[in-house]
Formats: sequence, C-alpha cells, structure tokens
Amino acid sequence: MDAQQKLKSLINQLNTVLVGKPTQTQDCVACLLAAGHLLIEDVPGVGKTMLAHALARTFGLQFARVQFTADLMPSDLLGVSIYERAKEAFVFHPGPIFAQVVLADEINRASPKTQSALLEAMEEKQVTVEGETCRLPVPFFVIATQNPSHQVGTFPLPESQLDRFLMRIELGYPDRDAERALLLGEERRNLVATLEPCLAPGELIELQTGANQVHAAAALLDYIQAIVEHTRRAPEFTNGLSPRAALGILHAAKAWAMLEGRDKILPEDVQAILPGVAGHRLAPAHEGARKRASEVTAALLEAVPIP
Repeated sequence: MDAQQKLKSLINQLNTVLVGKPTQTQDCVACLLAAGHLLIEDVPGVGKTMLAHALARTFGLQFARVQFTADLMPSDLLGVSIYERAKEAFVFHPGPIFAQVVLADEINRASPKTQSALLEAMEEKQVTVEGETCRLPVPFFVIATQNPSHQVGTFPLPESQLDRFLMRIELGYPDRDAERALLLGEERRNLVATLEPCLAPGELIELQTGANQVHAAAALLDYIQAIVEHTRRAPEFTNGLSPRAALGILHAAKAWAMLEGRDKILPEDVQAILPGVAGHRLAPAHEGARKRASEVTAALLEAVPIP
C-alpha cells in the first residue's frame, strides 16, 4: 500500500468515528503530518476527547491522557523523584508527558502555572525536571481540548501558549443526518476501542518527511507573505501573525496538499488551512469584536488577492 492509500485509509477510519466532519478530520491529520500540536475547542459533548483518542490509535502512537483540573500540579504532568529505600537514592518516575501523544483534556481548567509546564515540551520537545533536561519521544504531539473561555471554571490560555499550537479547530454540532447516524449506530467510545493502527512504527516519520518535501513555488510564498503582512498592518487586529505563524501556514499547506494527492501547494491549500492556523493567533483590536475563525480568515482572504 503506497503513502496515498495509507492516508486515505487513515482518514476514512477517523470519519467512521467523527461522523459528518470530513474537513475537521482532514485538518487534524494535516496538523500531525506537519508535526504540529493540535487544539480542539468547543462546547462539552461534541466528541473532542473521543477524536483525540481516535487520532492516537489510528496513527499507532503511544497515548497518555491527563485530565486538567484546577489542582493539577506541574509534577503531575512532568513526573517526580521518589526516594526508594532499597536503592538508597531518589528515582525519577516519568509523568504522562513522556508519551508520544499527550491528551491535555480541558487544558484551560488548569491553573496558568500548570499550563506553562507544557511550553518547553511543545516547543523544544524536551522537559527540564529538577535541573536535568530530558528528551521527549519522537514523534511527540500535544492534543489539547478546551471549553469556550466564557464557561465557568476556565483560565484563558495566554497568547504564548496558543501560539505553540499549530492549529485550533472547532467541531460544532453535527447536522441532522450525522446525528441520526450517531443515535442509530454503535456507541462511539466502544468503536474507538476497536480501532486498529493504520501506520506501522516509523511510517509517520516517513510521511512527515514526504509532506515537508512538497514544493512551494515563489508565487505561493509571495501569497503567504502577503497574508501575514496584511495582518500586521490591519487596524482590526492587536497583533499581526508572527514568523512562526507564517511557517505554520506553509507546513500545514504542504500537508494539506499531500492529503489532496499533490506534490506542490496551490493557493486553495493555503485557504483551506488558514482558519485553523491563523484564527487563534489573531486577537480583535476592539472589545466585543470577537468573530469565529472562519469569519476572520474569510475577510482576510478577501482582502489579500492571489498573486
């Protein structure tokens, strides 16, 4: 089975779990192919945690789930050294951060101190515990779920942490046909438990390498730069997109093009991934002007012509 068939099989399996959301499913796969971290934000009960479980099982990756709560401490995430009398020494017991996929469930219910414990891991692929630097496994992904910030008991993620997530997606409520399929079909949590890995160990690294080799023409890079520069000049945003965001647009567009079966990026690929990559990085300049990511990026794309 070639790479394209494997990717198609992988997406088809995810679509059996998350019914009626093919765009969001492809966003998730593109994010992981681009070696980025994923933030899933929506109201409770629409399948955020289930989707994260399904992604880990489908990609064949070691998985750890951490339920973020107000009393969660950084050591609960990173690990702790415990004195063992038999060895007459402190022995480090690694925390769940050392899994290949870490599900930070309801990440914005934890305190800022605990949220910040993820920053080094997400950016450097390493953690510093008790003065020692420990490398994290390869590949390493954080998939976080988040309830809307207006809900009770949430701590807003700071901009520095939001910027660590390559993409943020929203699932939304299913349409009528998809919800009927959920009501008539097998319990989705039971279905996730039966999923088989679609990739063997090491194949994800090969696919990520292949995605990174997708060609980006000079005109396409001009388009990405024009989008980024427009956000920096536009009065409706407090801050424009950073160079990290520009790289994120490029890498995500390469992965999307690969999923579409192409070896070069088209403007349509940039437009497809822009809501997920840019929406959480653009803060409105005026209070009360908050819009959905799709609305923000639709206006942005309308303002920036394709070269």
